[in-house]
Amino acid sequence: MTIDYEALRREPDLEAHDLIAYDATDQLLVQRAVELRDNFSGEKPGDTVVIGERHGAITLSLVLPKEQGGHGLSGVRVFQDTLLNERALMRNAARLGLEGELPFTHEELGRDLVKGAKTVLLQLPKSLDELAEIAYWVATNADPEVTLIAGGRVKHMTLAQNEVLSRFFTTVRAERAERKSRLLIATGPVDDPADPPFPVTGVDADLPFALHAYGATFGGPTLDHGSRLLLRHLPEIAPDVTRIVDLGCGNGSLAVAAALARPTAQVHATDQSWAAVNATKATARWAGVSDRVTVTRADGAEAVGDGWAELMVVNPPFHAGQVVSEEIARTLIRGAARALAEGATILVVYNSHLGHRAVIEREIGPTQQVARDRSFTVVRATKR
Repeated sequence: MTIDYEALRREPDLEAHDLIAYDATDQLLVQRAVELRDNFSGEKPGDTVVIGERHGAITLSLVLPKEQGGHGLSGVRVFQDTLLNERALMRNAARLGLEGELPFTHEELGRDLVKGAKTVLLQLPKSLDELAEIAYWVATNADPEVTLIAGGRVKHMTLAQNEVLSRFFTTVRAERAERKSRLLIATGPVDDPADPPFPVTGVDADLPFALHAYGATFGGPTLDHGSRLLLRHLPEIAPDVTRIVDLGCGNGSLAVAAALARPTAQVHATDQSWAAVNATKATARWAGVSDRVTVTRADGAEAVGDGWAELMVVNPPFHAGQVVSEEIARTLIRGAARALAEGATILVVYNSHLGHRAVIEREIGPTQQVARDRSFTVVRATKR
């Protein structure tokens, strides 16, 4: 007996007819944990940790009562980098009848998440840097007898993932593929791994400040090409504004550059990624503008007051995990309209082959091209 996987939904994450809220990797991770832990006999609250949970399939399989096909665990600690995935887990928990005090808690990536853990279930991230950061915390803070069970879809897995895990564990074993998924089993944390690998720092000739990044931060500590193109025009556009918003702040390059270019401005930077929020905070702190840059983990502009922004800068994402979709950026743009003041300006950079300009013009107002190269286009629009 298993939980009712078909009842799970991705909402409020991106939904489409061909996207489902669970996959074979979720199921195999739980199945293997059950086998290795002898059906979780003797399990204590806090023994099990879930990292990289998507929409709740792993966690809910562990914590739902046995009569619902779960394993009745309590005190399961969960880390999800993105806010929408957190919310999807909570909605699915309610959908499957969990109420009151929940048998799982959300924790940030770090010592408290994995301290003393005996079993860690990991949906493999696509970033090797993110995998290294996770492996470090598990190896240095979990129980010495911890078993890390990491899984992914075969088409997204590489031998480099084994190599990363081998830096932190003495034994890494790949299991046979099953249902187009594969598990890696890591045991024996190394005695003395290097210092915490993150955050990392990078410098760029086009920036007067250093960029910081955690493992899951988009682009790492580098200035991506789209942001570079937008930044060339940022100082000249709306130079006297005092209220600026950076939606999808990533490593903080746009938010901090805007704050430095306008010494009296307050900047509100938002991102749904835990790694991005903490990276932007670090970038702002080391640039000396943390007193003027507020960073919030939020879905788009939801944390920004109605009509607050006089200037908004957006380098929208086009992927959520392994899912690539134009709808992610369009949803961000639609949400931006509410937070813009009348007559305010929004600057958006996007891949030139995407049809975002029509969305911007319809949702925001009159739009004109500011810059374009072989890969990216920057447009500005004025709020009607």
